[in-house]
Amino acid sequence: MRQLSRDELVERSLMKTFKGPLYGKFIKAVDDYRLLSDGDSVCVAISGGKDSLLMAKLFQVFQKYGHLQFELKFVMIDPGYTEQTLSIQKENNAKLGITPEVIQAKLFATASSMAPDAPCFLCARMRRGVLYSKAKELGCNKLALGHHFDDVIETTLLNIFYAGCFKTMLPKAKAENFDNMELIRPMYLIKEKDVIRFARYHKIDIVGCGCPAETANVESKREEMKRLIESLRSKYKNIDINIFRAAENVNINGILGYYDDEETHSFLDKN
Repeated sequence: MRQLSRDELVERSLMKTFKGPLYGKFIKAVDDYRLLSDGDSVCVAISGGKDSLLMAKLFQVFQKYGHLQFELKFVMIDPGYTEQTLSIQKENNAKLGITPEVIQAKLFATASSMAPDAPCFLCARMRRGVLYSKAKELGCNKLALGHHFDDVIETTLLNIFYAGCFKTMLPKAKAENFDNMELIRPMYLIKEKDVIRFARYHKIDIVGCGCPAETANVESKREEMKRLIESLRSKYKNIDINIFRAAENVNINGILGYYDDEETHSFLDKN
């Protein structure tokens, strides 16, 4: 009997061991939110972290066994990684049978220079711009990012607590500055704990982004939300599901107003 390769073993685990929490939820998100269509060309953004690595492999498996025909392009930005971090990320890619095109961009240095007190937001915006440009260059009409379920509910609470608005992370969105380009998040229904289980199962080294702000242990509001949600989960069953579903179950008769891209609307005006 032929011995399976390392990436074939990963594929088998997604079809068996992790079929429910990972592959099944990937397909559900694709179908429920209509993230893919026949003939799409998808630029899969690999950050080097556990989430985007899993997303890339899920795309590979879905392309092989799924019900849609589409193209895949894997890309990874090197924003200024250390040699050690880059080596770990290349090894992780190899473990999953992923070979991305690496884009050299000095994002860490630029963001730290332009916004030394809070470089992460600027770095993320620049990274997104580089990815959109690369996706367009490759002829893709979709850009896939590895945000998962926990990212979604953390974003919801961040907006409530710190922005004073009810707004969440969407499973798909039209690109503002790139015609015929759509951002998709096929990990939308996958919980972070299951991503971690998958990474540990396959001995994937979980590394951060490797930026100076991270290595300096800069506290972030998102980390604060992670701890809050974890605390709530220990006390209230399905609290995370309820936060997630709140964005699907907004009762417009029970809110004071809303705003869109053009203006603010008050429901008090109706009375």
